[in-house]
Amino acid sequence: MSTVQQPDVAVLVTDAAAAEVRKFMEQEGVDPAIGGLRVSVQPGGCSGFKYGLLIEDAPADDDMAIEQQGWKVLVDPFSAQYINGVVIDYVSSMQGSGFTFKNPNATGGCGCGSSFSA
Repeated sequence: MSTVQQPDVAVLVTDAAAAEVRKFMEQEGVDPAIGGLRVSVQPGGCSGFKYGLLIEDAPADDDMAIEQQGWKVLVDPFSAQYINGVVIDYVSSMQGSGFTFKNPNATGGCGCGSSFSA
């Protein structure tokens, strides 16, 4: 168990996004009491950073686990500084469907919706 002091991180997942995450967790056989959705930020993308979403069986030792509608959002320390306050939604439209991010820390973005600058 980590004894490193971790900052508070707030991530809001809308009901629509939570329903999709639960579907993916069920399909992959992930126990929501242990695993969850990893939300990460990685260097790259059109604007400098890009978001990553991945279903994980269990958190890493240094992850922050944020309870979210019966499962966890898992965030690594590097990503935490960029996603505090982010809202994750799932939208369906004629152009397609997928997860969207509203990030109050972003200073810019691009048309793809999954890349930002901070």
